Amino acid sequence: MSTWFVTGSSRGFGLEITRAALAAGHQVVATARKPDTVREQFPDAGDALLAVALDVTDPQSIQAAIDAAVKRFGRIDVLVNNAGTGLLAAVEESDDAAVRAVYETNVFGPLAVQRAVLPVLRRQRSGHVINISSIVGFATAPGWGIYASTKFAVEGFTETLHTELAPLGIHVTLVEPGFFRTDFLDPASLHTGPDTIDDYAPTVGAMRTAAASLNHAQPGDPAKAARAIVEMADTPEPPLRLPLGGDTLQAFDAKLDTFRKDMDAWRHVALATDHD
Repeated sequence: MSTWFVTGSSRGFGLEITRAALAAGHQVVATARKPDTVREQFPDAGDALLAVALDVTDPQSIQAAIDAAVKRFGRIDVLVNNAGTGLLAAVEESDDAAVRAVYETNVFGPLAVQRAVLPVLRRQRSGHVINISSIVGFATAPGWGIYASTKFAVEGFTETLHTELAPLGIHVTLVEPGFFRTDFLDPASLHTGPDTIDDYAPTVGAMRTAAASLNHAQPGDPAKAARAIVEMADTPEPPLRLPLGGDTLQAFDAKLDTFRKDMDAWRHVALATDHD
């Protein structure tokens, strides 16, 4: 039995990961801005569930939640940085306020949570950090530039964290889901910006239309994904990357093919820049 600490547990992946971890016999610290919404979902969880308030943009809120977790369960074994928000807009259409807001939640939020949890894991010389990235954290698409850049940032610091924590007995994993049937495409989770530019209608406009038609009809099953995440965390050697969904595999394969093609075509230029 492990103790899980999950951010953004009131809906979507966070809710399903909480459900899957409890079903597997683990203890869960399920955090949300409104923890009552989490408690209502699991009326029979008993002492295995601790629902606490947490706002990932508020350092005091983060520390209070971690203190409550350690006081209740004595340790934290698995941290899941899941809380996030979306932005669907052309890069040029994204004003500073919108960009900063999504970075506060998607980048500075998990960094702050990690900084607060890692002292606990280091003292234990054990644990697992799971950072939820995205299909566009590796292979982006029109309209997702700013959101993708936050996930690119998560990928960068998570890869580095993996090398820094491995000698301390702490595992690190990036989970990269594609489009799953959560409420991520709802207006409450995904912001599209008030202003649009006509020149981007064939690209970003088409993506907005596609996202609206895909909402709650995405190919991925979030309950299956959550169970896969919990099962992965129980393995002795979890991966650095866990892509989820056929659409993710397809997008990643296409990007790797393009990357290799460009690298091979321009290899002679790269080598020509070395000292003789």
